[in-house]
Amino acid sequence: MAKPLSQIPLSVLDLATIVEGEDLAAAFRRSVTGAQNAERLGCTRYWFAEHHNMESVASAATSVLIGHVAGQTKNIRVGAGGIMLPNHAPIVIAEQFGTLEALYPGRIDLGLGRAPGTDGLTAAALRRSLQGGDDFPRDVMELLRFLGPRDPEARVRAIPGEGAQVPVWLLGSSTYSAQLAAMLGLPFAFASHFAPTYLHEALAVYRQRFEPSVYLREPHAMACVSVIAADTDAEAQRLATSFHQLVLGLIRNQRRPMPPPVDDMSSIWTPAEEAAVRQFAHYSFIGSKATVEERLGDFVAETGIDELMITAHIYDLDARSRSLELVAPLFQQKNYPA
Repeated sequence: MAKPLSQIPLSVLDLATIVEGEDLAAAFRRSVTGAQNAERLGCTRYWFAEHHNMESVASAATSVLIGHVAGQTKNIRVGAGGIMLPNHAPIVIAEQFGTLEALYPGRIDLGLGRAPGTDGLTAAALRRSLQGGDDFPRDVMELLRFLGPRDPEARVRAIPGEGAQVPVWLLGSSTYSAQLAAMLGLPFAFASHFAPTYLHEALAVYRQRFEPSVYLREPHAMACVSVIAADTDAEAQRLATSFHQLVLGLIRNQRRPMPPPVDDMSSIWTPAEEAAVRQFAHYSFIGSKATVEERLGDFVAETGIDELMITAHIYDLDARSRSLELVAPLFQQKNYPA
């Protein structure tokens, strides 16, 4: 039976979005403010995603940014949603996240993705093959060993890393990682904010095939969606035009920093492009608090998820903060110590 919103933990996904007219330093300041706001409002996690060669995304050096934001907050969990493991040697990620866990005990999450988070040329520049996805199960298990209890027989150890027991999540936009998460008994998060097609199928596969492990006794699933809330439906729809322009740039392969909102998109996109953007953003919840509450309630009931993660591509920082202020009280809130 699905839980009501008030029993569902709420978390935030951030790409350290670069907006038109601001530089990288401003993007990082926005992320710190966003994490502090999420902590104040009782959110559970604040995650960053690894992407490369994108003019609107500043979270490429994900572990560095996690450390910076964890140092500017006190209690909220900070993590990766996720690290694109095909780009990295597992021992390097174990050392990075072992370091973060030692610096911020009990506050670090490690979500792992199978895609490179970029295009083929950039993947080559990262010195990893696009075929690295075929090695994903092996790399995940190797990483789990490096983060697990000390093995006195091991000739290669992650220091820092061993014994850190950083919670590892598998992330996915299809059924592939859902099957692997089920097999390994790991928590699973689905990227429905940009890949809506296989959400229900992936959740079903994960739950049906889940094997209890030392990490989890029962399946634990999270979905990420886009949420843009404002005091009125009309204002939320206007704010969402920044997000729509951002997605349109991806479709046109004209990537740029996120633009300010506009009053009317009709002269900016064609009908076919509008349909493509709306398909990409199928799980976007845009509107007033009442509108968003009703639609998110239906989403949670339909999916039966254990946690919800939201992302908000909003140009103005104050409007982004206001959006979370409207939404967060609907969900389970962490009572962090002062």
